[in-house]
Amino acid sequence: MLNWGRLFTAMVTPFNKDGDVDYKEAVTLARKLISHGSDGIVVCGTTGESPTLTDEEKVKLFETIMDSAGKEATIIAGTGSNSTHHSVELTKKAEKTGVHGIMAVGPYYNKPTQKGFIKHFTEIAKNTSLPVIVYNVPGRTGSNILPDTIKELSKIENIVAVKEASGDIEQIGEIINITPDGFLVFSGDDSKTFPIMCLGGHGIISVASHLVGSKMKEMINSFLQGDLKGAREMHYHLMPMFKGLFMTSSPIPVKMALNMSGFNAGGFRLPLVEADEDVVKKLRVLLEHYNIKCEK
Repeated sequence: MLNWGRLFTAMVTPFNKDGDVDYKEAVTLARKLISHGSDGIVVCGTTGESPTLTDEEKVKLFETIMDSAGKEATIIAGTGSNSTHHSVELTKKAEKTGVHGIMAVGPYYNKPTQKGFIKHFTEIAKNTSLPVIVYNVPGRTGSNILPDTIKELSKIENIVAVKEASGDIEQIGEIINITPDGFLVFSGDDSKTFPIMCLGGHGIISVASHLVGSKMKEMINSFLQGDLKGAREMHYHLMPMFKGLFMTSSPIPVKMALNMSGFNAGGFRLPLVEADEDVVKKLRVLLEHYNIKCEK
């Protein structure tokens, strides 16, 4: 089994006032996340607004975060798209930056068959020596990667994990049950971290860890130490944060919450825009509930 740790953060991408990637703030954020419990960082995932980033920006982010934090944490490059060729080419570029692995989302919009998923991820895997994480998030892609497909993909040596965000606990449990020992199943939903780990899942690729990383690490460690009561209590304690950061399209709430807490995450690239005032008010209440400094 890869020694990658249990808590990963799908990191937002900071932008400056002109809408350009703020690489300096990205480094600051990555180091902050690591200091608050993250074992790894996923760079340029959906939470990082990957659909609006150019390949050049992505590669520079991979290089920048790897150079600054790669000795302290596992750095995973988000290289997926709905074009297999494009995913392969970006994966090749990512490998040259020295990142520890890549994550590729199931192709969105074009809705491949299960056979198409197998061919897509097989093609990516055979064109890199890096470990590959498959990302299943049907709520965004419009199609679901089924357990038997994940089982087939897990036979490929360097396809080592799945980030499962289907929200279907029965499906996730089946994946855990039918894939080999050592194949890592990460929750793709903060709120399902505890139940998925109870089923044998490995950990979480998180959004909430931007703000409550230390508490999430505490929950995971309690579980691993056999303190199920303590882990369950922390799960319930964190549930308002888990829900609140998805009260509107992610990553809008988490990025705005970071800004409100004093970290300069910047704005958004269209088509994402800032949330309405009612969401801002709810975010302020949420931050105050967790004793997170909230700038007025």
